[in-house]
Amino acid sequence: MAKIKIKQIGSPIRRTGDQRATLIGLGLNKMHRVSELEDTPEVRGMIRKVQHMVEVQG
Repeated sequence: MAKIKIKQIGSPIRRTGDQRATLIGLGLNKMHRVSELEDTPEVRGMIRKVQHMVEVQG
């Protein structure tokens, strides 16, 4: 399977609890941190939920 690099570019301050939990589920909890995950439909759905706070790098 292919890998995706995800970088957090937005702060979870004043966001809902489920969006914070989604960031933690993606392995992101601090600004500008990068996480590398498998490209699965579940991960794509999580990215879509917090797309305003993350950047997909490849």
